[in-house]
Amino acid sequence: MNELEQWLDPVLAIAEDAAEAILAVYDTEFSVAEKEDRTPVTKADLAAHKVIVAGLERLTPDVPVLSEESSELPFETRSSWTRYWLVDPLDGTREFIKRNGEFTVNIALIDRGEPVLGVVQVPVSGRYYLAARGVGAWAGERGGERRRIRCRSLPDGAMTVAGSRSHAGERLKGYLDRLGPHELVSMGSSLKFCLVAEGRADLYVRLGLTSEWDTAAAQCVVEEAGGQVTTTAMERLAYNTKDSLLNPEFFVFGDDARDWSAYLDSD
Repeated sequence: MNELEQWLDPVLAIAEDAAEAILAVYDTEFSVAEKEDRTPVTKADLAAHKVIVAGLERLTPDVPVLSEESSELPFETRSSWTRYWLVDPLDGTREFIKRNGEFTVNIALIDRGEPVLGVVQVPVSGRYYLAARGVGAWAGERGGERRRIRCRSLPDGAMTVAGSRSHAGERLKGYLDRLGPHELVSMGSSLKFCLVAEGRADLYVRLGLTSEWDTAAAQCVVEEAGGQVTTTAMERLAYNTKDSLLNPEFFVFGDDARDWSAYLDSD
């Protein structure tokens, strides 16, 4: 068992502790604040952040942690990191506020710009997805057995496309119109990646803004399940390469038999 594989269960335990902190807030009359970028934040985001940072610092004291709820760090500091934890304590805060259950805890280990370990935990259901470089991708339920997951080949008929529950738009509608026969499944948070990873969807298209902590953990899961996460120029999505922590627009897919960039608007 290599180092990454040894960390999977401890990191999953940290994510599950964070989930408990989130659920302690979930059924209360919590308030919602707004951050500078006008995205929502709740007491649950901050509680999960504290649990995860403390847990990771105990597990790997020498590996820095970058969380959505951390104070901002300049690129001149981050650029010196070869390995660090990248965390979204509560991915899908809008879904949390709606109380629809479609939110996750995301913890990734980044090594030289690539996600090499990823844990995605779903607080409401207890379901989780985890992966490590060279080990594979797995899904399970809290207290139950885990199973290996794989992306699927494209079907002969209509494909299944995962779409955002809270972020859609005319550009995406145009893309899907050009794509051809498909069924659209709407889902919140990084669960859209997980649908592709476990062969329940063929494609997730994101034509809009996301941050690096939104995607890293689930990208590792998809890649270890045999899929890819690329920019719309079909280049692998990379991390900690620039001052901004915003991602470019991207595709998540299990089968590269089609050029997914061919359906973009050429204007």
